[in-house]
Amino acid sequence: MKQPYHNPAEIPTQQPLVITQGTFDGVHLGHQKVLKQVVALAKSKNTQSLLITYHPHPRLVIDPSNQELRMLSSIEEKADAVYALGVDYVLVLPFTQEFAQLSPRDFVESILVNQLHVDTIVIGYDHRFGKNRAGDFHSLVALANEYNFQVEEIPASEIDAIAISSTRIRKALSNKQLSEANTLLGKPYILTGIVTEGKKLGRTIGFPTANLRIEDPYKLIPPTGVYAGYCEVENKRYKMVCNIGTRPTVEGNTLTIEAHIFDFDKNIYNQPISLFLVQYLRNEQQFDSLESLKTQILIDVQHAQSLVTLD
Repeated sequence: MKQPYHNPAEIPTQQPLVITQGTFDGVHLGHQKVLKQVVALAKSKNTQSLLITYHPHPRLVIDPSNQELRMLSSIEEKADAVYALGVDYVLVLPFTQEFAQLSPRDFVESILVNQLHVDTIVIGYDHRFGKNRAGDFHSLVALANEYNFQVEEIPASEIDAIAISSTRIRKALSNKQLSEANTLLGKPYILTGIVTEGKKLGRTIGFPTANLRIEDPYKLIPPTGVYAGYCEVENKRYKMVCNIGTRPTVEGNTLTIEAHIFDFDKNIYNQPISLFLVQYLRNEQQFDSLESLKTQILIDVQHAQSLVTLD
């Protein structure tokens, strides 16, 4: 799996680059359109493409009192999606209070020009950058003329659609409207994490589960319930049902993410796994017995088998 870079000095090329920047959270259809334009432009110039993104999200640093923002993608999920579109490099810059103090000129000179050898930067009409968001499209054009690089503008209609889509996706997920969220994303919503040991209660009723621990504290976890989908483990895909919830039937009291993977019996503790949520099936509910729970899981499994296809 190709990893993102975290320092401009790590980028293994001295070629002039076609660059875009932004949070690109979720890498949804609007983002994908922009990134495909960047890749095509780089190819037309016989050079390479790069996305600059930031971690943590700038809003969490600039306004530390507001920690409610949740992200559609972790850094790793974002990098995977961006690389899949043909972008050559993903650079994750740490967004700190110190970084936020860089003036527009300092940002352009020290990062874009001196370290990344920018050929062209592709940005939206409303793009702001630098200390106090003082830099805008016009100041970037002036700096481009001074430092001899080009600026390409993304049309206003595309930028507006991107902003609307991000908000709509978060709202759709929060309202259990997974199909709408996935349509806007252009792909199933992904949860990536590490498989941890659980209480192994699923084994006792014939439905062992992989328990997912998500490392990113700002990742948006969909509402409790049962989801049909597929998982990717050891570079292979398997159908699954996923339960997000507290497992009330067995008197659980903490939120867990558990996947019952079809036709799979390997030990994958401490290994990375990605869950792709295709369709919301039902609310989590409390059953009067384990036998009743087992009967319902069997129905869920049959439903998921018919709904999910593996490409």
